Amino acid sequence: MPTTATPTQDDPEALTRLLLAGGPASSRRQLLQAHGSAAAALAAGSEAWHAAGLDAGQRAALRGGDNSRALATAMDWLARPGHHVIACTDPDYPPLLRDAPGAPLGLFIAGDPALLWHPMVAVVGSRNPSAAGREHATAFSRAFARAGFGIASGLALGIDACAHAAALDADAPTVAVLGCGPDIAYPAANAALLARIAGHGAVVSEFPPGTRPLREYFPARNRIVAALSLGTLVVEAALRSGALITARLAADAGREVFAIPGSLHNPMARGCHRLIREGAALVESPDEVIATLKPVAHVLAHALHGRLHGPTSCAEPPSAAPGVDPERDNPDYNRLWEALGHDPTDMDRLVARTGLTTAEVSSMLLLMELEGRVLVEHGRYSRTSATTRPRGAGRGK
Repeated sequence: MPTTATPTQDDPEALTRLLLAGGPASSRRQLLQAHGSAAAALAAGSEAWHAAGLDAGQRAALRGGDNSRALATAMDWLARPGHHVIACTDPDYPPLLRDAPGAPLGLFIAGDPALLWHPMVAVVGSRNPSAAGREHATAFSRAFARAGFGIASGLALGIDACAHAAALDADAPTVAVLGCGPDIAYPAANAALLARIAGHGAVVSEFPPGTRPLREYFPARNRIVAALSLGTLVVEAALRSGALITARLAADAGREVFAIPGSLHNPMARGCHRLIREGAALVESPDEVIATLKPVAHVLAHALHGRLHGPTSCAEPPSAAPGVDPERDNPDYNRLWEALGHDPTDMDRLVARTGLTTAEVSSMLLLMELEGRVLVEHGRYSRTSATTRPRGAGRGK
């Protein structure tokens, strides 16, 4: 998504005003890109708004309009610790989402925005899964977590909730995308799960705080789940299911789509069978998904590594070809290398030894594993027997 001005960290109130203006996103996106920040876009005035294509209602909203209550609600939410709003021109805006069709103009986030850069697998499916479906969602999500991937889903009952919970239990990144404001637990039965994700992962919505869940919002949520992820796994789904929408949106965004087959007598397997007939990959084990996505994850892992340790222009997303070594002189990388041994070590111990976050450790471990420097077995990491220490290891600690 090219910009005509240097992107900056934006003023939260100005950006929220722009997001609350409603109407077509394309004109507001053009205005934001032309001026580089929401604050500059608002200061440009009515003539600039009109030139960017904002209609009369949008221009009235930017002048003050009837959004005062919604703005107050959003600003009260943003004033709390761990709450953020980022624009599509912000360096922290996730690159996979930025490059996807219909990328949101802005995101409200509770938790760590850096997790949206982490290589993710979307795990979705029925709200009323079978017992086997729940077991599959949990087992596959745990395996993805052990392999260094995060889990994205939509916080729905059933498969979504199982996937999120499995990631949290494995201390892996998980992202919940909502079809309502980020301050609203929907369904209410998942309120405790939502709080856990906000505390240890990231809750994401393009809808401002206070926005009630509406039926038409959920396909929009699904497109974000699909776009944030390297691939989408459908565990169980009926023939008419939101999970099939997510799978289609993932394919439209150029992502991999996987489906687990089921019994001919299970109505929750019919959606998966349709996806397989239409070209989704039939998978019987997590390793099949991991093997497909790891080469794709390499570039994103490098991007996350760079973003965690230095500014990145969103106009030119960072990239690296598979096989390119990261900076070995980075003190965090070296600290993790020294914390690793030839005896298998779990993620919790590596986090404790290094003082780094789980997101930082898992992203660097993924790089090391892709380069053949690290082995992972049953969620424990060790150096490969033939590996040598990276350049600069032992310096800068």
